[in-house]
Amino acid sequence: MKQVIDARGIVKSYGSIRAVDDVSLQVDAGEILGVLGPNGAGKTTLVEVLEGLLRPDSGEVRVLGLDVRRQARAVRQRIGIQLQSTALYQRLTVREILALFASFYRRALDVRTVVALVHLEEKSGCRVNALSGGQRQRLALALALVNDPDVLFLDEPTTGLDPQVRCDIWEVIQGLRNGGKTVLMTTHYMEEAERLCDRVMLIGAGRLIASGSPGELIRQHFGLTALRLATGALPLDELRRIPSVASVVVDDGVTTMYSRTVLETMASLAALAARHQTPLSEVTVRPATLEDVVLKLTGP
Repeated sequence: MKQVIDARGIVKSYGSIRAVDDVSLQVDAGEILGVLGPNGAGKTTLVEVLEGLLRPDSGEVRVLGLDVRRQARAVRQRIGIQLQSTALYQRLTVREILALFASFYRRALDVRTVVALVHLEEKSGCRVNALSGGQRQRLALALALVNDPDVLFLDEPTTGLDPQVRCDIWEVIQGLRNGGKTVLMTTHYMEEAERLCDRVMLIGAGRLIASGSPGELIRQHFGLTALRLATGALPLDELRRIPSVASVVVDDGVTTMYSRTVLETMASLAALAARHQTPLSEVTVRPATLEDVVLKLTGP
């Protein structure tokens, strides 16, 4: 089967708030699709509709050719779900909780196989309450894999993890895709989306804003180059008046200037620094990233 997720015209409201507003999407077999957007954009609501955990007000969802509303039990046998936070039995060991979850499915992987997939071999005999945050996140991923699903839904799979654990989980997800699994994931980490996702869709206020590969979105929506310098080094109002600068953003002590022409911007910066008798130091230049695109399309 080429297309494993097919959602059309999904609408979900809570009172007067339309959390998902006429969103359609398709995901091919073996693809990693990232769903991006700010908090409150409707990402989790959309994913829960796709999983069959929420009933949409209107629209249709088919997963692996099955209608998620009319054939919910059959769908759940063939998908794996990792939620943003997972409540686990604290007194059970890793092996025990995986065996328990495996018993819920007609088809399940051997517990040792699942433990090896998420690199928890050394902790397989430990109780859940003795695991670190990163190890619990790996266990949550293992629980989503225990039934050998064809499709995985991962909601913020690496939130709150340190960089090394995050990279470890990225390797696991890449390995799953290489093994033929289809993955739909939400994330706030743009580096994660650029590294893992074949395609991303950007959601804002419940609506689909843009869709494509990370590289395509950057080329289509952000043909600028970013220059960064310490905030306060030069007056912001004067930086914004540089002709080659499209916009200036200040965040966490760093000023980012989005330039149409880098050489012209650098020349203007040098002249401005000379006029204020301020040495230019720690100015960095980088190409546009997916984060720049998201900020541009969903910002105020």
